[in-house]
Amino acid sequence: MSWTAATLHMLDFEGSRHSGVVEFGVVTLAGTEIISTRTRLCAPVGPIAPVEAATHGIRETDTAGAPPFHTEAAWFAQQRQTGPFAAHHAPVERNLLRRTWAVPPAAPDFLAADPATAPRVADWGPWLDTRQLYERLYPGQPNYQLMDLVRGFSLEAELADLAATHCPSSRRRPHCALFDALAAALLLIRLAREPALTQASLGWLLRHSAPPADEQAGNQSVLDLEE
Repeated sequence: MSWTAATLHMLDFEGSRHSGVVEFGVVTLAGTEIISTRTRLCAPVGPIAPVEAATHGIRETDTAGAPPFHTEAAWFAQQRQTGPFAAHHAPVERNLLRRTWAVPPAAPDFLAADPATAPRVADWGPWLDTRQLYERLYPGQPNYQLMDLVRGFSLEAELADLAATHCPSSRRRPHCALFDALAAALLLIRLAREPALTQASLGWLLRHSAPPADEQAGNQSVLDLEE
């Protein structure tokens, strides 16, 4: 089954290991269609350093009265039941999730041929990583930073339209959680416009999202779509 029939959750977090997650953005996709978004500020678990605030624009006064991120445990666990998580450079989001909830409830193994019947796994992964995918599919790009890829593949206008619809008015720029999640979602949606990738399976995307040291595919070409 093509990955374009799957449900996916594109995540972005603003924060650090010291402050914890101070903002999250989640874009849920049914294949190539955005079906829902969610974002909010979260009370930090430690001081927000000035250099951190200068990047994402969130200060401790902005989060006054906001529940901390750990109160979202049940919601994130439920999303993981319905589809794999995705991010641009997924280790950042994975590590922040693990620092908050080390082990989630058991959920389907979306790498399995049939996740509905395969043994369930107590893990936030496997992750779909748009940065890893673009590095493999489009070698030779100047770099693989999120916004540089958005500009390089002419997605700025689409992103601006989506931000105007989904993002709070003060959070429609890079290093705002939902804005960045929407940008990564557009990079993923764009892959469906490539004829060679339209019929790729979800498992194929997940396997080729793994960091090189974790790959089990050896020297297999990234454009070999066979299972």
